[in-house]
Amino acid sequence: MVKKHASFTMIPTGSIRRVLRVSLLFAASTLMAAEFGDKRDKPGEVQVLRVAEGEIPPSTPRTAEEERQSFQLAPGFKIELVACEPLVESPVVTQIAPDGRLWVVEMRGFMAAMDGQGEELPVGRVSVLEDTDGDGRMDKSTVFLDGLVLPRALLLVGDGALIGAPPKLWYCRDTDGDGRADEKTEVAGDFGTVNNPINPLLGNPEQAANSLLWGLDNWIHSAHHSRKFRFEGGKFTAAPSAYHGQWGLAQDDDGHLFYNSNQDPLRVDILPAHYLARNPDYESGGGLNIRVYEDQLVWPARVNPGVNRGYRDGILRENGRLKEFTAACAPHIYRGGAFGAEFEGNAFICEPAGNLIKREIMTAQNGTLSCKEAYAQRDFIASTDERFRPVNLTSGPDGALYVTDLYRGVLQHRESFTTYLRGYSEKRGLDKPLNLGRIWRIAPEGVKPYARVDLKKESSAQLVAHLTKANSWWRETAQRLLVERGDVSSVPALKKLVFDRSGDMGKVHALWVLDGMQQLDEATVKAALSATAPRVRATAIRLCESVIRPGSAAGEETRNRMLFWLTMLARFSDAEAESAPFVQQQLALTLGEAADHEADRAMAALARRAVKTEFLADAIASGMTDRELPLLEELAADAESSDALVAALARCIMASRKVSEIERLVALAAASKKSAAVLDGVLSASLRKPVKLAAEPAALKQITDKRAGKFAALLVWPGKPGVKPEPPLTPLTAEQQARYEMGRALFTGVCAACHQPHGKGLDGVAPPLMDSEWVLGPEQRLVRIVLHGLTGPLSVKGKTYYLDMPAFGSLPDEQIAAVLTYLRREWEHTGAPVEPATVKAIRAATADRHEAWLQDLLREIR
Repeated sequence: MVKKHASFTMIPTGSIRRVLRVSLLFAASTLMAAEFGDKRDKPGEVQVLRVAEGEIPPSTPRTAEEERQSFQLAPGFKIELVACEPLVESPVVTQIAPDGRLWVVEMRGFMAAMDGQGEELPVGRVSVLEDTDGDGRMDKSTVFLDGLVLPRALLLVGDGALIGAPPKLWYCRDTDGDGRADEKTEVAGDFGTVNNPINPLLGNPEQAANSLLWGLDNWIHSAHHSRKFRFEGGKFTAAPSAYHGQWGLAQDDDGHLFYNSNQDPLRVDILPAHYLARNPDYESGGGLNIRVYEDQLVWPARVNPGVNRGYRDGILRENGRLKEFTAACAPHIYRGGAFGAEFEGNAFICEPAGNLIKREIMTAQNGTLSCKEAYAQRDFIASTDERFRPVNLTSGPDGALYVTDLYRGVLQHRESFTTYLRGYSEKRGLDKPLNLGRIWRIAPEGVKPYARVDLKKESSAQLVAHLTKANSWWRETAQRLLVERGDVSSVPALKKLVFDRSGDMGKVHALWVLDGMQQLDEATVKAALSATAPRVRATAIRLCESVIRPGSAAGEETRNRMLFWLTMLARFSDAEAESAPFVQQQLALTLGEAADHEADRAMAALARRAVKTEFLADAIASGMTDRELPLLEELAADAESSDALVAALARCIMASRKVSEIERLVALAAASKKSAAVLDGVLSASLRKPVKLAAEPAALKQITDKRAGKFAALLVWPGKPGVKPEPPLTPLTAEQQARYEMGRALFTGVCAACHQPHGKGLDGVAPPLMDSEWVLGPEQRLVRIVLHGLTGPLSVKGKTYYLDMPAFGSLPDEQIAAVLTYLRREWEHTGAPVEPATVKAIRAATADRHEAWLQDLLREIR
């Protein structure tokens, strides 16, 4: 079958308002998605080019010098070429190594043809560029690793490099010194999905893990992936993590992680994700995935008809230029020290579809972050060249901003194409040539490129000195090298940084290095707790956690002493107490690790005092597993206690479905000084079905709040008026019961790591199974998910999860039936058991399927 692509209608810019009135006149020549059917077309939608042909500049490829002349740059800055083709081709990631060499991931197989033919070929590579003559331009390239399919992630670690090429994350080393990797060790097998010719969506580079980042906390984080990694003793370990955006990941000097996606230019985790996964009954998610940037406007230097939905109202301005972000990616928080004080902590965001990079000024207030545009109706850099595609940013030893420019016409992956964009790209020849690419350096006038450096050859004492530099490249590189090196001779110098009057960041990095080397002691932490700088205190508080946890190896005496210091910080009067919002948040997060009622009361005192600090109740509730009720009862008796914390604790108790504790909630809603706040929490809990009580609570009728009826609707008991008795549950047969018990064991060994033993899931990793409409829905869907896996967005209990669940079709029919029977009868579920014969029949019916399921396809199955 030959796929048809029609030409599209040209409408002059001034006639845009008449498009809807006259669209029928163009029916013969406009693109109707229902007929031509590219994957992202909306059925029946008219796709009209809204910029007149004469207003669109030529799209012919330019030389690097010609492209340089196309840039409109912020005043006081210059842009210089660092590398271009043929030295580098299709670059998507760059990192400047400790020895000053520039490592580049080259995605040479991306969109080699408009239909993606050849995308599965192993032509991607990682190269190392060098400037051998010191003129600031790279002039030598060495291929470190080739034979890769659409590689997209890189991080230098130890004496090798982590390289992501889905579905693998490899640790690659050059053991013989020839510059090429000769050893590959698999670190993860779920780092994205391999290209699949049968269902190409699964290999879409826009929807795969990327952007490895060595965090301030010595964990290796990434975007679009549900795990983080740690490198210790030459080996990698993994832990669950939240899902971070689409393409790109950055951090600031407080260790906050920043990310984005398409039309959503910047988000941040104010509270680190691992804390918010502690309490299975905590549902809010406050402090995670917070939108930083409300204004989405961009200011291109040219018309932008070549964006994927440029035919829709509101995408382009009247002048034909892109109005708002549509391909936001690769955020970067500048901390390079060379741009000037007003640039420190600013966010730079790539918009490759609009051929520009935006600068945003970051502001912290009340424990959260926000951004505003740095310039009036212009951006930091914009190009009149349609092929300028900034897709990544990094800082260098000179404090300059290094821009990875994919430099190509076709930016969109075929799985996201509309018929409109395909036709526009083909007509203007944007699909050729391939495998160009540039690396640019942006710096203020007078800032020279960095001289040759080699931190790996420096002594540990020299590396410690770098921790105090203004430029984050030096600080963060030195931290990583010191942690990897583990040289205990550097410990005195590191401690001296904490005790002396060194810069704030020097103390922060020294603390994290000592922690990474397991050389942090009580005296050093205590000194940091009294530091002037809030971020130093916050770091010290966080690093107390291993000591204050129950059963700490530090011993009970040390634990109690450290816990006393922390609780005093929370309890002090306003004049002496911790007043910095980010430190207050960390104090609440850390005290929750103690699992101690006095620490809980200290957190409540903190919440009462710090009423303006955002996400404080979230920080506290996330660490209150199985301790919510005792604290709530104390708070409910105090009219001055925090309403937000009372509501958060009540919400957790309601979500737990613990009957005895929910009966106490009824009493508190009826007669306490915080009845309204208790009801706020109860009614904000996410429940798919009422909680079963043995009898009607006597206190229910004593609730005077007008929302009493809504609370009552969340509860059922025998004989409750208007409630139909549930049909009797058919008991499992002896054979089905044996299968249920087998399923329990299988769930514990196979499923619980992600979905958790309690079935409530792990935020950012796996959705809940308890009360899930997918678990309790048609078994035909459920069996298919287990057999073939699931990918893409999935809505569960009103929340959307982005995930890649692997297939478990290798399990025999009996075991699949067993684990699904367990899921459908555990946690008060009343679903019918699943029979092995059902699994066998579905397996046979779907034998030709080789790809994971998508939500929309599953919903068609009844």
